[in-house]
Amino acid sequence: MPLTFNYGIDTLTVSNVLAIANGKLKAVLSDKAIEVIKASQQSVQQIVDEGRTVYGINTGFGILANTAISKEDTATLQYKILQSHSVGVGDAIPVEVAKLMLITKVHALAQGFSGVQLSTLERIIWHIENDVIPVVPEKGSVGASGDLAPLAHLFLPLIGLGEVFYNGTRQKAQQILHQFKLSPIQLGPKEGLALINGTQFILSFAVKAVQRMHNCLEAADIIGAMSLEALTGTKAPFDERLHDLRPFTGNKLVAQRLRLLLKDSAIMQSHVDCGRVQDPYSLRCMPQVHGASRNAWLHLKELTEIELNAVTDNPIIFDAQDTISGGNFHGQPMALPLDYCCFAAAEIGNISDRRCYLLLEGKWGLPMLLMKDVGLNSGFMIPQYTTAALVTENKTLCFPASADSIPTSLGQEDHVSMGSISGRKLNRVLDNLEYIMAIELLSACQAIEFRSPLKSSALLEFAHDHVRQFVGFASEDRIFADDINKVAGIIKDFSFVEKVNAFAAGKGIKLNENFDEFNDK
Repeated sequence: MPLTFNYGIDTLTVSNVLAIANGKLKAVLSDKAIEVIKASQQSVQQIVDEGRTVYGINTGFGILANTAISKEDTATLQYKILQSHSVGVGDAIPVEVAKLMLITKVHALAQGFSGVQLSTLERIIWHIENDVIPVVPEKGSVGASGDLAPLAHLFLPLIGLGEVFYNGTRQKAQQILHQFKLSPIQLGPKEGLALINGTQFILSFAVKAVQRMHNCLEAADIIGAMSLEALTGTKAPFDERLHDLRPFTGNKLVAQRLRLLLKDSAIMQSHVDCGRVQDPYSLRCMPQVHGASRNAWLHLKELTEIELNAVTDNPIIFDAQDTISGGNFHGQPMALPLDYCCFAAAEIGNISDRRCYLLLEGKWGLPMLLMKDVGLNSGFMIPQYTTAALVTENKTLCFPASADSIPTSLGQEDHVSMGSISGRKLNRVLDNLEYIMAIELLSACQAIEFRSPLKSSALLEFAHDHVRQFVGFASEDRIFADDINKVAGIIKDFSFVEKVNAFAAGKGIKLNENFDEFNDK
């Protein structure tokens, strides 16, 4: 990874946009980017000076595209569009997502097809570098014509309006500008429209979903392997020869990971002649189910990285004589894969819940409800109620937002993507999935201890011991919500997967070897 990233010039990826957001990678405007930014702005000014009619520069917006705006009012028009389109409602989106919106917008505008001023981009970069992050309401975008409402709120602070998060508090943007001795910027022709046209709201939620879902998929294989060990399942269904006969890439990767996670397990070796013919699907079919969700994730990652480097403005300014009013702002290319991943993520939770249930049944040498003194104790019965509730909630979130479209702008914008809802909804499913997997991990750690003194593989023993740093074995009932939240914490902050991967690497084990496309780097 380079020491610096050049906005508008270098290629954004999921990993480097996140690195910019968390301060690990510095992003700058290179001389080349500055040159094309200035040339594009001059093209817009030439259009205004010559009085040629170009949408959004000297016309109204949407259904008002045929309403002419005088040269004197072209700048005022840009202020009014930020004000009029700031109609978002609901809670503020996470600060990190809003920061990603700023970064991805700078990268799109810096490619020199939007006609914005250099000073405008420099002010946005100031917000990024100083962590003065605008407050953006979560609801109000239909995912076409750009993410108009959220982007309008995102850029209100440029003109001294709206609110920002700074040093952990929510404050008026004007107060923070005054604190830093800065004045609101003066928007030029087309700038307001350029700022609010684009898919950066959808895109930023997609970036977070790619990161979070990758972590969940990695965790699911580790946790699933632990459950299989606790249930004395077989590794035969993960044989490489089997998956070569149906060579979906995600399936092959998961089968490889399971083989490596289970390698040299004394528990596995102890029951090779047990007489069980087949394991239930939630154990036997992990490569097929987890693998299918891996393939969905890969599709989302590929399309997200195309969108990260796209220009989604309208109109596009090639030069003063060549402008195109098109539809690059339409969110459909992202809405569909986000919806696809919504139920791909939900299915990881669905199969995880089934394994939780198997662990409670009292079969194959495990005590019923994973506790010896049940009756007086309910054991791990009730945590599975929570997985059942979360799985069902995820199912209700799986209706694809992109399947609906409601016309806006008096019919001018007569098909919209609703991709903003797709992006938010996928992240809600991931919220629930992290808790579901935490409960399976908690249950699997409890169950595997009943196989003592037999040991699992080195990798799974490490995973178990790592969890035990946060929660202990439960010999009787306690407030399991505390345990669930602690274990969910190490899944949500990525540390569980990171620790297991680091331990594997230290042992010379590459869990994802030959499958580079499924890494998040």
